[in-house]
Amino acid sequence: MTDTTKVINRTEEEWKKILTPEQYHVLREKGTDLPFTGKYYLNKEKGMYTCAACGNELFTSDMKFDSECGWPSFDKEIAGGKIKKVIDNSHGMVRVEILCAKCGSHLGHLFDDGPTLTHMRYCVNSTSVDFKKK
Repeated sequence: MTDTTKVINRTEEEWKKILTPEQYHVLREKGTDLPFTGKYYLNKEKGMYTCAACGNELFTSDMKFDSECGWPSFDKEIAGGKIKKVIDNSHGMVRVEILCAKCGSHLGHLFDDGPTLTHMRYCVNSTSVDFKKK
C-alpha cells in the first residue's frame, strides 16, 4: 500500500534553504543525533510525530516506547505507506533505513528487537521529526 499524498521533489539547494543546518545533515545527509540528547527521546506527551521536512504524519504517541537505546522508539508506524524502508549497508552493517515516503528524508532505522508485541523498533532521530501535541 502506498500513501496517496503527493510526493515532494526538491533540489538539495531548496532543502538547504528550508531546513536548519542540523536538520539538513540528519534528514538529507543521513546523519544521526547523538544518543540520549534528542528533544523527543524522553517525551511522554500525547500527540503526533510528523516528518520535520514535510509534515507527513508518521507515528502517534501511543506507538512510542522507552527502548533505552538513546533515541525515540516506536513499535509501528501509521498505516498508509508513510514510511519507505530500504536496505542500508553503510558503516559495515546491514540495517533497514526508514525514510519519509513523501519527501525521502532520512528518519532513522528499523530493528526487529523491540520488546512490544510487534517486536519492531523504529529508532528515530529527534531532529527528523516534529511533535504536535494533542
